[in-house]
Amino acid sequence: MKIALIGATGTIGQRILLEALSRGHQVTVIARDPARVQEAKNVQVAIGDVFKPESIARAAAGHDAVISAYGPKHGEESSLLTATESLIEGVKQSGVRRFLTVGGAGSLEVAPGVHLVDTPEFPDAWKPIALAHRDALELYRQETELDWTYLSPAALIEPGERTGQFRTGTDQLITDKNGDSRISAEDFAVALLDELENPRFIRQRFTVAY
Repeated sequence: MKIALIGATGTIGQRILLEALSRGHQVTVIARDPARVQEAKNVQVAIGDVFKPESIARAAAGHDAVISAYGPKHGEESSLLTATESLIEGVKQSGVRRFLTVGGAGSLEVAPGVHLVDTPEFPDAWKPIALAHRDALELYRQETELDWTYLSPAALIEPGERTGQFRTGTDQLITDKNGDSRISAEDFAVALLDELENPRFIRQRFTVAY
């Protein structure tokens, strides 16, 4: 499969790239600065800016799917909505229908109608990005042309082990018997590529955790 990947130099994006390559996919990394992308077999690089839809359209055209692991810098969380609108428009213009995106966990429900980000325990430092991701999810839910999928991680996602063993859900936070919610970035990438290869959540959000 030919995949266009945005955000491949980030913590999660790097794992998505490695997982895609391990499965034999061809990946075009879309980046503003191609010099930041390491050369590798089955990897091409195309110049694209998440805030310029026409550049995304040019870079993504001719691919089977687009994956976005884009995340704004700290202090620039409000730019996520603008980037989301731009990416949706750019992918539409490219002619690619399948679009998968890395989302946030803050909008997952911990009780009926209660989101994780709205609980007293949620760290204040993470609220701006969590709220931005929640608003971005609503933009996807209004989108009817693309076959999008929005993947929310567990409450805690960090580099770790690739086990290939995890649970999936939709809009509710997944916790273990101790009440913890976590996933490795490696297994998050596994879940995303599984969904790409065998779609189960077209125009839906889903989540993964141990």
